Amino acid sequence: MNLADFQRMFAYDAWANREVIACFRKSGTGPKSIKYMAHILAAGELWLDRLNGSDQKVAVWPEPDINQCESQASRLDARWQEFLENTGERGLAKVINYKNSKGENWSSRTEDVLLHVIMHGAYHRGQIASDTRGAGFNPVLTDFIHAVRQNYLEIGA
Repeated sequence: MNLADFQRMFAYDAWANREVIACFRKSGTGPKSIKYMAHILAAGELWLDRLNGSDQKVAVWPEPDINQCESQASRLDARWQEFLENTGERGLAKVINYKNSKGENWSSRTEDVLLHVIMHGAYHRGQIASDTRGAGFNPVLTDFIHAVRQNYLEIGA
């Protein structure tokens, strides 16, 4: 994947997070859903901190709060856009060293971290959809192809 691909994926991720949060507000949700959303956003912050060589500033599983999720989603989107602009094409291959939440030392390429963040969010949004449906509510559709078909993302951007 190149930089433009990652920019498009993070635009999708931000859109999907906004859709889920809006669905929480409009239609309701299952008991675990806000917890999963808070985790998606916290993990995004955590990985950005690691990519920027900063110490971890957020809990990986924070207390669920829809208002916090909404403001964090907006901030996180801006942070990812800025990170990607500053990273550039060559920065995707850069290797970062970090400690995981267990205190273990690891090294990963930036592009692998970016792909992980996108896939991690999609995984947990699937759990949110299942939890929401199980609680008797209708989950919002956040499939990538839906975003493309509805022109939420520019094709080839």
